[in-house]
Amino acid sequence: MSATRIPSRVRRLNKVQKISVAGVSALAVASLTFSLVPSKGEAEVAPQAAGAAAPVAFTNAAGSAQAKTVQDSLIEQHSTAEKLVKAADAAKAKAAAEAKAKAAKAKAAADAKDKAEKAAKAKADAKKRGSEAANRSTARKPVYANNLDGWIREAMSIMKKEGIPGSYSGIHRNIIRESSGNRWAINNWDINARNGIPSKGLLQVIQPTFDRYHVKGTKKDLYDPVANIVAACNYAADRYGSMDNVNSAY
Repeated sequence: MSATRIPSRVRRLNKVQKISVAGVSALAVASLTFSLVPSKGEAEVAPQAAGAAAPVAFTNAAGSAQAKTVQDSLIEQHSTAEKLVKAADAAKAKAAAEAKAKAAKAKAAADAKDKAEKAAKAKADAKKRGSEAANRSTARKPVYANNLDGWIREAMSIMKKEGIPGSYSGIHRNIIRESSGNRWAINNWDINARNGIPSKGLLQVIQPTFDRYHVKGTKKDLYDPVANIVAACNYAADRYGSMDNVNSAY
C-alpha cells in the first residue's frame, strides 16, 4: 500500500488535526477492505466462475480507483491542515513581534523619563552646590574690627589683591608717627596747610595725593581709615618702593 503513505510534513499537525487525519485514514482502510474483499454471495460463486478472469480484474480496477480517490482526499486534508498550522504560526509570530515592539517602546519611554529625571536632579544638585559655595564664601569673608588693628589688616587684604607692597609693622609704625592712630587727625600748620591742602587721616595724606593714588573698591573719603592706608601705601610704593621704607615725613 505504498500509494497511501502519509507525507512527513503531517508530523506538524496538532492533536485535533491528527485525530481528524486518523479518522479519515481508518475510513479509507475500511473502504478498501469493503471494495477488495468479496461478499458471501460472491465467495459462493467464485469456485464456479474461477475461469472468468474479467470480472475479477474489473473488481480490482474499481478498488484501485477508489483507493486513489481516498488518497487524493487525504492529501487535500493534509495540505489544508498544513496551511492552518502555517497561519497559526504566522499569527503567533506577529503577536510576539507586536509584544516585543510594545515592550521596546515602553522601555524607551522609561529610559527617557529616567534620563530626564537624572538631568533635572543633576541640575538641581549643581545649583545647590553653587548656592552652598556662595554661602561658604560669604561665611568665610573676614570681619575686621573697627579699630587700628582691624583697619590695617583690612587695608593689607586689599593691597594684596592689588599687588601693593607693605607689612603690618611698616604700616603700623608710620601711622603711630604720623597720627598716633587717630583717624580724624589733621595738620593745620605745615606748608600743605598753608597752601590750603592740609594732611589728613591716619597716614596724613593730602587730597591731591589721595585722589591720584586712590584704589578702586575703597571709599573716596580721605578720613576713611582703610581708604587712607591703601592710598598712602600705593603712593609710598610708587615713590619709595614700599611703606616699609618710609621712616619720616614723606
